[in-house]
Amino acid sequence: MRQNFYNLRYYLERNGFYVSSRLADKIGMRAKSVRLFFIYVTFFTFGVGFAVYLTLAFWLKLKDLVYTKRTSVFDL
Repeated sequence: MRQNFYNLRYYLERNGFYVSSRLADKIGMRAKSVRLFFIYVTFFTFGVGFAVYLTLAFWLKLKDLVYTKRTSVFDL
């Protein structure tokens, strides 16, 4: 049971949007604390925290698509 939980956790961390990790890096906190914050906010506000998480994931993905660094002119 415990091993299945860790397998699921590592799968989601590898293939997720890394919203919690990126926010934690910006704020200077641990990613685990940011994830717990989103979990608690979701329970207290009945899903608004999850909507905020998805919105942030969308914005970060959009930012990555728009602001990609190009090494030279020929990378267009």
